[in-house]
Amino acid sequence: MPPARPAEARGRRTGETPLPHADGGSSSAGRQSRETPLPPSRRTQGQARRDGETSRVTNDSPSPDAEAARPATGRRSGDTPPPTGRRPRTIASPDEAPEPAEPPARKGLRAALTAQAHGHGHGHGHGPAAPASTRVRKLVMWLLVPLALATVVGMVVLYPWGKASPTSVVPQGTPVQALITATVTGPCLANGQVQVGADTDPDQKPCLTVDLTMTDGPGDGKPLQLIVPIEPSTPRFSTGDKVVLAYNGGNATDPASFQLVDFQRGTPLVLLAALFALAVLVLGRWQGLAALVALVLSFVVIVLFVLPSILAGENPLLVAIAGAGAIMFVALYLTHGLSARTSVAVLGTLVSLALIGILSAIFSVGASLTGLDDSTSTLIGSLGHGIDARGLLLAGVVIGALGVLDDVTVTQTSAVWELRRANPSLGWRELYRSGLRIGRDHVGSAVNTLVMAYAGAALPVLLYSSISGVGLGALLGSEDIASEIIRTLAGSVGIVAAVPVTTVLAALIAAREPVDHLLSTTDGPSAHQ
Repeated sequence: MPPARPAEARGRRTGETPLPHADGGSSSAGRQSRETPLPPSRRTQGQARRDGETSRVTNDSPSPDAEAARPATGRRSGDTPPPTGRRPRTIASPDEAPEPAEPPARKGLRAALTAQAHGHGHGHGHGPAAPASTRVRKLVMWLLVPLALATVVGMVVLYPWGKASPTSVVPQGTPVQALITATVTGPCLANGQVQVGADTDPDQKPCLTVDLTMTDGPGDGKPLQLIVPIEPSTPRFSTGDKVVLAYNGGNATDPASFQLVDFQRGTPLVLLAALFALAVLVLGRWQGLAALVALVLSFVVIVLFVLPSILAGENPLLVAIAGAGAIMFVALYLTHGLSARTSVAVLGTLVSLALIGILSAIFSVGASLTGLDDSTSTLIGSLGHGIDARGLLLAGVVIGALGVLDDVTVTQTSAVWELRRANPSLGWRELYRSGLRIGRDHVGSAVNTLVMAYAGAALPVLLYSSISGVGLGALLGSEDIASEIIRTLAGSVGIVAAVPVTTVLAALIAAREPVDHLLSTTDGPSAHQ
């Protein structure tokens, strides 16, 4: 019940002498007729805000002096006083119209992107992910353990246990290092021959006489002279070059026992590898070190499992899928840690790899691709027996798409998890839609990366085909070009499919996180509000 107004306030009417204020002033200035504009003290909050004044109403109880002065300066005669402790209602100006409520999905997307910008999301350099609930860990385990067991069983079955490593039936020679001390261009003469008179055959191609000193092998420190034909396809050797010779096992002093094959490239490669490792460590620190270890282990899987299994005659596509699964488990968990979101990224990657393999197999059969390019033909000739050339092509497609899939699946999983953590009220459908919007921007750059990588690797083939003089249809239908097209498009389809596949898996699993668990593991003070 509002307090009673003082007697002098109830009895005063218009025209009576006003009572003095506590400070000695008059209160008549506050009483105005209904036609008189309101003084500044009676303006609305919107008017005061536009004028730069502060007129925020607080819930604190007013002081007795302010209550005593309020009837004289704030209310007009005959007004009913507002109840004590209740905020007076003011008329909001048009500028104070409330903004429309933001949809929960968009609010969650904005919050997740803000969290990522402040380092809580996935940026290929985030800290350890918050632990998942027991329910989510059990669900991920039930989904992932069968695939992990299938990968291990596949590797055990496909590995050539007890079989001898195949060797080349074509003699390749033993590598021997040497240093070129002098070069002379002249006619192609064997050792001991001398040219008499001028060269009468203008079409005869010249040869390069190379003087070398061997720096290792059976003739270490001994000089050697070799004759190398000068062809458009042969390297250009000069004095001071460090080269590699092929030694066939004959007399170490006989030039016929050696053949000049290539340059030495060990030092530049080591320097570049050291620069790469240094850049990764400086930027990534401990996570960069984990990435380098994962890279080394990936090469170990390829060298110790993929190559021996294919050379032993196993199906190259099955070998590539099993090896890629092993690489995914090792690389992702070692780089991004043991967490539910990493497990979901592994699931999305494996599903996408299987899709790429299926698409490649279907369309390679439909396009009648044989996979017999120059490199594969040389391999078959060296092995001395047949090999599944088409399967080798498909295996290259699967392994080539591995790195890009890693990037896409990890990013999508982390985005969905941050959406859920930023707005626990989002269901799996809202999480999927919001995560898909994030993934659309990523798809374009990922597909372009894969296409440009394949186009760069096939550049000599593209150049050769462009000068062949055949039509565009025949050019695109050739074995070499069609192989690159199927390799590129199948990998791109797998990358595009990885976005919705990984997003829906992450949305379904992240939506099962209990809200109280999300709030208890979310960083920042807002988590508990």
